[in-house]
Order: sequence, then structure tokens, then C-alpha cells
Amino acid sequence: MKIAFVGKGGSGKTTLSSLFVRHLAAAGAPVVAVDADINQHLGAALGLSDEEAAALPAMGARLPLIKEYLRGANPRIAAADSMIKTTPPGAGSRLLRIREDNPVYEACARTLHLEGGPVRLMATGPFTEADLGVACYHSKVGAVELCLNHLVDGRGEYLVVDMTAGSDSFASGMFTRFDMTFLVAEPTRKGVSVYRQYKEYARDFGVALKVVGNKVQGPDDVDFLRAEVGDDLLVTVGHSDWVRAMEKGRPPRFELLEAANRDALAALREAADGSYERRDWARYTEQMVHFHLRNAESWGNAKTGVDLAAQVDPGFVLHERLAEEGADGLAGAAVSPLPVPAG
Repeated sequence: MKIAFVGKGGSGKTTLSSLFVRHLAAAGAPVVAVDADINQHLGAALGLSDEEAAALPAMGARLPLIKEYLRGANPRIAAADSMIKTTPPGAGSRLLRIREDNPVYEACARTLHLEGGPVRLMATGPFTEADLGVACYHSKVGAVELCLNHLVDGRGEYLVVDMTAGSDSFASGMFTRFDMTFLVAEPTRKGVSVYRQYKEYARDFGVALKVVGNKVQGPDDVDFLRAEVGDDLLVTVGHSDWVRAMEKGRPPRFELLEAANRDALAALREAADGSYERRDWARYTEQMVHFHLRNAESWGNAKTGVDLAAQVDPGFVLHERLAEEGADGLAGAAVSPLPVPAG
């Protein structure tokens, strides 16, 4: 299951995404965690020292390797450097799986040994002083989007992405790449403003969205959130001594997390797992193609000097059944025909 945590800066989305990753690991579930925030704090929240977190390989810096691997033997892509963040897979492309070993994980992921089991952690890389005035952070996040486009994950497998703050996620089509999006909101007017933006932008794309109320202190806060977001409010989380200790770098055993917060994490997993039955791989692929064609027309063709619409394999539908095809990870024939949407 592909899961995103979003919210305004300071809402606690990194803390909650790290708790969710720990919760999954404690249950023995296979997990890949991705720090896609402009402020790279997920590694520290998962127990890395500042030095260890800073040493994480940056996906953005390894984009050529990612492109070359995912290109595989796809005849519609003449060269890896013609791929952009929205390039969809087709017959011959290499696909990614949660449980496998591959060159992308080898170059970009580090294994953390949390209570219950290992977790792969990947990071886009920080926005550095050298990037000021010459680069856009979304060019770094593009590596994550390209991987999501080529990921075939199944029931009981989890990719958890700590997204960049606010509504910046809508600068690309990556907001449509998830089975479930958890929006972390404080019980304040500013706290729910990002929810309104997300709800409006995502309405036409079938994005599954649930709100996690954070820093909730009492019934009045719950009532406020319920009045503002309605049935989208899934759970609320209050003060946690465990989290406070974790933020000091001295987390207790995860089993000592407060019972109410453990229940909240269980509710998040239940909601994520419930989205599995609503998966529509044809629509997922169609959205992928839709954003690719938009990017191609607006900037991609000019940047690459290639007609990127030709990269679209009109008969290809991404599906987890493709994970069973070939030890090399090459995608085979299409599952079913797929019409290519206009622009």
C-alpha cells in the first residue's frame, strides 16, 4: 500500500509518519519509508543521529541511475536521459517491488533495524544553499514520483512517504500516486486550511483522504475538527510522553507508546489496508499518463528535445500481477487495453 502523510509545516506529520512506520515494523510488515520533505527529519524521527541522517544517500543525486534501471528494455524510451519524473512504464520497463533487492535500493536506501523488523529508508536529499536560485525542490522529489510510477506493491506491503509541507505536493501529479493520504491537522484555523486546499485539488482525482487530528487537548478540539472536516476525521492524537522522549533522542521501547496512540496507529493501518479493495490500476495508469502528457507539453518536450508522448505505451496497464513476471523485473505485456487521455 502506498501511503502519504501531508500537512502544514509544524503539524507533526513527520512525527506521525515515523510512528506509523514503527507501528508497521513492530508488526513485522515489509516497509519502505521515504523522506520527501524539504526539511529532512524522518531519519532522525526513526532514531538516526544527525550525522547518520545527513549521510543518507540523496535520491535526487542518483536520478540518472534510477532512470537507467527503470528504463530496462522499454523500446519506447530511446535513452534514459529522455525520461522525466512522470515517465510511465511500458512493456520492457523495470518495475520496483517492496520486498526485493535491486540497484535502486542499493544506491538510495539504508536499512534501519527497528523493533520488530528492518525498514528501508530513502530520502530525496535536502534543499541546500547551492540550490538557492538555481534549482527547484520538486526536481529532487521527481525521483520519488518516478519510482512510484514503477512500483508494483501488494497487500500487506507498505511504502510510506513523508511529503513536503502544505499544498506544494500539487506542483506535480505525485498526490495521485497513493492508496491513502493522511492529512495531519492541528485544531486551529490554520491547521485545517491545508485540508481545504487538499480536498479541493484532489476532488477530481479520486484521492482517498483522511484527517489525523494532532495536538488535540480535549473534547472542544475534537468538536472543532469534526465541524471543519466532517467524516474525513479518522482519529485524533494528543500529548505523548513517548514522543517527547523520542524528540530528545531517548525513545523508550516502542511497546511503551501510550495505549490511545497505539490504537490510533492501528486505525491508520486499518484505513490504509481497507483501501486495497478499492484499487483501480487502470485509473492509476491513466492518471500517470495524463500528468505525463501535461508535463511533456508544458516543459518536458522542450527540455529533452524528444516527443515524450511517444513514451506512452497505450496498451500497458500497471498491475501487481506484473510483479510475478521475470526475475529481472521487466514488465511484460499489458493486462488490458488502456485509452490514452487527451492532454
